[in-house]
Amino acid sequence: MNAKLLKTLRYALLLVLTLSIIRVLTGASELTSVGTASAALLLSVPIALAGLGGLFSERSGVVNIGLEGMMIMGAWAGGMIGADHGPWVGLFAGVCFGTVGALLHAIATISFGVDHVVSGVAITIIAAGLVRYISTIFYKSGAWLGPSQSPDSGSIGTNGLPVLSGGNYFGWQSPDLLRDLAEKQWFFISDLAAILRGLTGDLSYVTMIAVAIVPLSFFILWKTAFGLRLRSAGEAPTAAESLGVNVYKMKYAGVLISGGLAGLGGAFLALVAANHYQENQVAGRGYIGLAALIFGNYRPGGILMGAGLFGFADALQLRDSESIHALILLVVLILLVLVIRDLRKAKLLKAAITLVFAALSLWYYIAVDQLPGQLVTMTPYITTLMVMAVASQRLRTPAADGIPYRRGGMR
Repeated sequence: MNAKLLKTLRYALLLVLTLSIIRVLTGASELTSVGTASAALLLSVPIALAGLGGLFSERSGVVNIGLEGMMIMGAWAGGMIGADHGPWVGLFAGVCFGTVGALLHAIATISFGVDHVVSGVAITIIAAGLVRYISTIFYKSGAWLGPSQSPDSGSIGTNGLPVLSGGNYFGWQSPDLLRDLAEKQWFFISDLAAILRGLTGDLSYVTMIAVAIVPLSFFILWKTAFGLRLRSAGEAPTAAESLGVNVYKMKYAGVLISGGLAGLGGAFLALVAANHYQENQVAGRGYIGLAALIFGNYRPGGILMGAGLFGFADALQLRDSESIHALILLVVLILLVLVIRDLRKAKLLKAAITLVFAALSLWYYIAVDQLPGQLVTMTPYITTLMVMAVASQRLRTPAADGIPYRRGGMR
């Protein structure tokens, strides 16, 4: 097995062990429950899709701040078309509408040299205003329930991993071994089983497709000639051009794939996480997808972990505020690990500062029995900011990312 994969599995098991210890110490059972793991996965998927979209765009050298707008377009199209023609057609429509938004961004930035950030922000603003305007027209015509909500669409089926997580396969009801193990309440083993059951049971077929896109993205970008050409357009476009690579074509391809994935993420919110489109449904997840991209250092696996972190924090604050209070202990343990690492590297000042933060976090956990509601609600966003602050220290962005390109050289 790949050494990096083994290392990742070790860290994952260590994290589950730590959560198990905290659950026992605090009694916060939702930390490792089936419901929390399932909700975390559901909340992570659209963020991961947005992050993967940003990956293709930025690897081709185009910054895509407009992911949020493309997700909005995808969610709106998914809800509108899914209500009339079914959820699968709605998902395809979401991909198409996200791609249209990406095409506008590509024309502006690649062909006309507009600043990437300005174009992306404009796409987001235009998308939010446009879908509201058209939704109001549908409402006044009697086709929609309100100016900000589409009619309900059909549901997409779910299933589980055979034998381990139940599921129905051609009329055969599979056993659910992981749920049985989770109900034993054994230390660590039941916690691990509950998390695995939440991640593999009662999954939407779209969730399965979205998770499969992660290794597929890695394969495309790092194991195919197309991926090599696309990455060369973001690293050294002039050198790539000298070797016969059509840099414009690669940049367009990266941005269009980016928009399609973001549109799929938006449609997922409208058709899987809910069963209709609603205004403000995306709620900044396009920007959080960019944060996951930074956390993952422009790698698919890292993006999935970043999205999972936000999804876990979001699921906890929705299900049980007491568990958020217990998470402070996890922060304390992580900070202590960082202190030990800095001491081993003789970074005494950094270790001292981290130790102070660990002591303050522990004091706050002891002094406060219940966190304020506003702080609980903000937990996913605070988590994102903390992760970005740490991850930005080890960033390795594509060399030509965000730099306007003209055939014959960059300007």
